[in-house]
Amino acid sequence: MMQPEQILKDKFGFSEFRYDQKQIIDTVLNRKDAFVLMPTGGGKSLCYQLPALLMPGLAVVISPLIALMKDQVDAARELGVEAEYLNSSLSRDEYRGVLVKLKRGQVRLLYISPERFALDGFSQSLLDLSISYVAIDEAHCISEWGHDFRPDYLNLSLITEKLHAVPVVAFTATATIRVQGDIVSRLKLRDPLFVRASFDRKNLYYRVERKSDVLDQVLKAVQQRQDESGIIYRTTRKAVEETAVFLAGHSIPALPYHAGLSDELRRDNQDKFKKDEVRVIVATIAFGMGIDKSNIRYIVHGDLPRSLDAYYQETGRAGRDGDPATCLLLFSRGDSGKISYFINQVEDEAERKRGYAQLSRMISYATVNVCRRKQILNYFGEEYPRENCAGCDLCSGEVRKTEATRSAQMILSAVARTGEHFGAGHIVDIVQGADTKKIRGFRHHLLKTYGVGREQSKSYWRSLVDDLIHQGCLQRTEGKYPLLKISERGTRILLGEEEFIVIEHVQNRKARLRSEDLPVDEPLFEKLKSIRLACARKRNIPAYMVFSDRTLREMCRVLPLDESSLLGITGVGERKLSQYGSSFLKAIAGHIEAVEPDA
Repeated sequence: MMQPEQILKDKFGFSEFRYDQKQIIDTVLNRKDAFVLMPTGGGKSLCYQLPALLMPGLAVVISPLIALMKDQVDAARELGVEAEYLNSSLSRDEYRGVLVKLKRGQVRLLYISPERFALDGFSQSLLDLSISYVAIDEAHCISEWGHDFRPDYLNLSLITEKLHAVPVVAFTATATIRVQGDIVSRLKLRDPLFVRASFDRKNLYYRVERKSDVLDQVLKAVQQRQDESGIIYRTTRKAVEETAVFLAGHSIPALPYHAGLSDELRRDNQDKFKKDEVRVIVATIAFGMGIDKSNIRYIVHGDLPRSLDAYYQETGRAGRDGDPATCLLLFSRGDSGKISYFINQVEDEAERKRGYAQLSRMISYATVNVCRRKQILNYFGEEYPRENCAGCDLCSGEVRKTEATRSAQMILSAVARTGEHFGAGHIVDIVQGADTKKIRGFRHHLLKTYGVGREQSKSYWRSLVDDLIHQGCLQRTEGKYPLLKISERGTRILLGEEEFIVIEHVQNRKARLRSEDLPVDEPLFEKLKSIRLACARKRNIPAYMVFSDRTLREMCRVLPLDESSLLGITGVGERKLSQYGSSFLKAIAGHIEAVEPDA
């Protein structure tokens, strides 16, 4: 029997396991249950693909991401794994064709949806096929405490009962301790191995900007990374369409992706993005986009996510190849008001409280001047060991912190002296000493705070009001004409019991490591990318399934000239060597000869 290490190198092209992969694989091979929490890009798919090559019978993967299944199957086939999928996207003839292969024992790895598993008689038919193990991907979907609960997943609670001795492994990229316990309980896992890998995605750079003109801010972010792939998240279908049209109007091809599109158009748009025919896709937050694309270099949230769980999962789609990627969140208090409105429509009180608690943590992430990475890890019960992560705007020197207590007190005093009955515009006019009919009518020109901020511009005071709101010192009421109210923290600042700090972004490009900053021979890199694209088009698969950007960069640095050297490159296994090796070796040799003709 072949050893896992040999399969790892020959099929997957890796010289060693990462994180706890070996322990998880050994647990599956020993036919025991496991709960695995591994961040996106951590290599969890290898944990359920590799054992399928070593164990007799059929390995079953249950996943809710129907749009992603074809990619997962194509990627497995590229590695030499006999894989198929069964879901509603198949025609009747295609479905029957897969069933025939299953009966003949020609499939080692089968992907199915939870809805398929729930069909009458389907689980029994699986038993007739001799199941080696079951892997449940996106397992947080079974928990009502999770951010993406799906009722169809509840049927999986019968899986250990129906499949008896078949080992079950639950995989998720995001789960708090509470969600973990709920998953294990609902699935009735039997004395499982627990693996909680670190949530720290070291290659991701986290950044938050105050949202002012969202379309212009999105455009600027995309223009800075114009030759790279990225996802823009917006909350509504209308915003998705508006953003895609706006980018296209500025010569940036971008496609929308949301539940309102036809299945055919949605698949077509996603396919173009996967195959690098367009670099940017704009998607709704509410409608999850299954995507295994490894070379996504940036994520932009144009609107506030409802929870840190959702934010972590969505940003986790960037940098799956391990190279640097940027995650930008555009934040406005107005977004939290919109989310609060929908939370308030929920009838169940416990569910409503949970929604507000999740929103509160998300707002804290965007507004509290504490390392972004530290906040994310803390949310998932992990402590970041260092004071400075060097991988977020607050730690990298990209922001400047300024003490602004005196200015904050001016605004807060004006709010207090007017009885908390006015909005931001009127308060700013008072502090700046404007001569308006409204101020004269309410005799607010007689207040002690009238005109105390004449030396600063109106935009400065409006920005400060936003900061006070963002940091929870002022609260804005709902309604057509929102009023400002002073919070407990605002009262402490007004009384001089606490400082008020504002931050502003400063240009500091050196603080952010980007993929284009990695040392690489650019002409050769571009040449290898073009060869990769040609190979991918010939096989009708996305380019990243041939080789990742990281693998191409390693080729540029090592410059392998024979098959043995090429096999030493991360991501190059025996199968990919035989399929693509000669084309890449020829290109590298030609490049070296052109650069050093006398060598």
